Amino acid sequence: MKVLLLNGSSHEKGTTMRALEEMITVFHSLGVETEVFQLGSRPYADCLQCGYCSRAGHCVIKDDGVNEFVEKAAGADGFIFATPTYYAHPSGRILTFLDRVFYSNRPDGNRYQAFKFKPGAAVAVARRAGTSATLDALNKYFGISGMPVAGSTYWNDAFGLEAGEVPQDEEGMQTLRNLARNLVWLMKCIEKGKDGGVPYPEMETASVTNFIKRTDARR
Repeated sequence: MKVLLLNGSSHEKGTTMRALEEMITVFHSLGVETEVFQLGSRPYADCLQCGYCSRAGHCVIKDDGVNEFVEKAAGADGFIFATPTYYAHPSGRILTFLDRVFYSNRPDGNRYQAFKFKPGAAVAVARRAGTSATLDALNKYFGISGMPVAGSTYWNDAFGLEAGEVPQDEEGMQTLRNLARNLVWLMKCIEKGKDGGVPYPEMETASVTNFIKRTDARR
């Protein structure tokens, strides 16, 4: 089994990565493979709303890792989306990145192929506050994509201004370790269900409502 972790910070060895490392230790102790996808400091273009992905099955912008991430996601069993907290919100880069990831992931006309029915969880790191709103924003990607959400024993957050301060948040570290265990448990339950012949639920997709009716409706 494999967990794909997305680090939405521009600092590849900052506070967000330190929080992920706490979870990675648990994943490895339970025999689960991990891979961290670093967004890093490169710029990311916003979704162009051009419609290219609905025809081609991948994003029209091919040089910043979005399509690569979707390919990796297809081989993963679970996900962690982690971000620093800026203005009580996720980093702009992770929102831009995930918007394009989820819009473009429809290779056969069925949305979210690489993510559907796979569990995920969001993690937020902050100096002091704003993590609840940050988690709320990231959790919406799971909810609209048919993904079960793993929980823990408190909100999935940790605190520190510098990477070395994060381990001092003992309850935060405990929460993230418990989150890692819960995610693995959920992944194994889903795998057992598949092995036991429990089919995925059928999803209806025929109805789409546009509140303003027009023949040339665009998003």
